Amino acid sequence: MEILRQLDLTSLIRNALAEDIGQGDLTTAAILDTDHRGRAEITVKDRNEVVFCGGFMFEKVFTLTGAEPRIISLAPEGAILPQRATALEVEGRLAGLLIGERVALNFVQLMSGIATATRQYVNAIAGSRARIVDTRKTHPGLRALEKYAVRCGGGHNHRFGLDGGILIKENHIAAAGGVRPALERVRTRVPHTFRIEIECETLAQVREAVAAGVDSILLDNMSLEQMREARRIAEEPILLEASGGVTLESVRAIAETGVDLISVGALTHSVKAADLSMRIEVYH
Repeated sequence: MEILRQLDLTSLIRNALAEDIGQGDLTTAAILDTDHRGRAEITVKDRNEVVFCGGFMFEKVFTLTGAEPRIISLAPEGAILPQRATALEVEGRLAGLLIGERVALNFVQLMSGIATATRQYVNAIAGSRARIVDTRKTHPGLRALEKYAVRCGGGHNHRFGLDGGILIKENHIAAAGGVRPALERVRTRVPHTFRIEIECETLAQVREAVAAGVDSILLDNMSLEQMREARRIAEEPILLEASGGVTLESVRAIAETGVDLISVGALTHSVKAADLSMRIEVYH
């Protein structure tokens, strides 16, 4: 949960609610009196198991919609839930529950989808030395939630933003005039406490980076054979990160090349949201 402190959840939720509600929920206002109370149950509709993540968002959303929620049961973060399992039971004002339903589900379905996908990648490389890490390919404004979901699924976070570490990419290399000039320029301008990582597209660049004393190398879209050779060239303690086009089908073979990290942009930029559903019971 530490990473979520970088995000103002109340402001984020208010903006999401304003986008959805506009001037008011016309349907709910026409059907329900404000004093109607009841119970809502959130269940898993997915045919496959999901890694539940973001359950704390339900209470936050429903509080802001005036539901006066009382949580009866809530699945733990990271719990593996099968189809038809109950993720949440909550009592409160029905109008507030209905008004917040879509926004709450949108947040939790996205986060659970990310956690579920991450767990699949983590399981696929179990027993190897590699770790699954995320990228900055996140939805604007949702990075803290999405990176938290990656950790909930058993993965690890890459840098949170541009101020979170040094990563010299291909455009930086072009601007500096090459691998060695880029490394030398960075080394003279940043504190010695920062690890320096550089992206390499060829084995020749890997050799140049190693000769220049780099700390970590990102192997961009390299073949399995190239990754194995890069590991031979860049001996420990240099960290190797594989990146580019990683899939569930290919990730195990990548891990077996000896890389330390495998970054997967698909965990956040194109993940399938989990399918959750809310049903209500009216108290009379």
